[in-house]
Amino acid sequence: MNTGTALIAGGRTGLLGQALVHVMQQAGWTILAPGRDELDLFDLRQMENYIRINNVKLLANAVAFTGVDQAEDEQQEAYRLNRDLPAILGKVCRENNVRLLHYSTDYVFDGKKQTPYTTEDEPRPLSVYGNSKLAGEVVLMKKPWDGLLVIRSAWLFGPFKTNFVHKMISMAKTGKVLSVIHDQVGSPTCTLDLARYSMELVNKETSGLYHVVNKGQASWCELASESLICAGFSTGITPITSRDFPQKARRPAYSVLDAAKFTMVSGSQARPWVQALHDYVFKLQE
Repeated sequence: MNTGTALIAGGRTGLLGQALVHVMQQAGWTILAPGRDELDLFDLRQMENYIRINNVKLLANAVAFTGVDQAEDEQQEAYRLNRDLPAILGKVCRENNVRLLHYSTDYVFDGKKQTPYTTEDEPRPLSVYGNSKLAGEVVLMKKPWDGLLVIRSAWLFGPFKTNFVHKMISMAKTGKVLSVIHDQVGSPTCTLDLARYSMELVNKETSGLYHVVNKGQASWCELASESLICAGFSTGITPITSRDFPQKARRPAYSVLDAAKFTMVSGSQARPWVQALHDYVFKLQE
């Protein structure tokens, strides 16, 4: 499957959704990214009609409740978007022979490992957000089909929408000394790379669960520092611990993802996050 018509849920406003639209259009896909006023993703019958009328071959679900701390207070909404919506999209796609590309997160893990997490490792989420995203995976995997592709990724940055890197650079412009957590380590990932690598898996017509991230690892503090260096700032960053910056939701101390399965199936090696970051910040500065 190299081209066709794709429906991108979250393609209008989402950080990852907009990256998918950009990358897939360049690759020759016909993209549909309707707003909420045009298509109710929770309406099973409306979704079926939309897919049939437009001959949709692939549905990419980039919709999620991503407010990690907010989810602790808004559990019902978190589960509605992160579990119930995937269940509906899965049913529609399975029954209408449409490929489903669904995204999950590194926060399904508890962070107690010291080596990168593989797809074989058992998830143990620490937060409502992590639990709700895992519930979305589980509901899809209960009735898997050849067209189901679930991709876990992490620590996203990229164009089209504000993100951690953008915020750090914006704050540095004010001249403030930034305090950033150094005892949480993960896999910084560029949304454009994630979209491109996702398409490589789609084109291989593979299915199942994958980890797709840029190569390497970093703490939030290291990611912030490298971002400011790229942007030409000498603003100092003060490393702090998670205890110094209490948050409502617990985060894994270590959630680096192992993308070896992606490399084996696609034949591609993900590029280092530092290289992806340099490209992003260079274009951001322009």
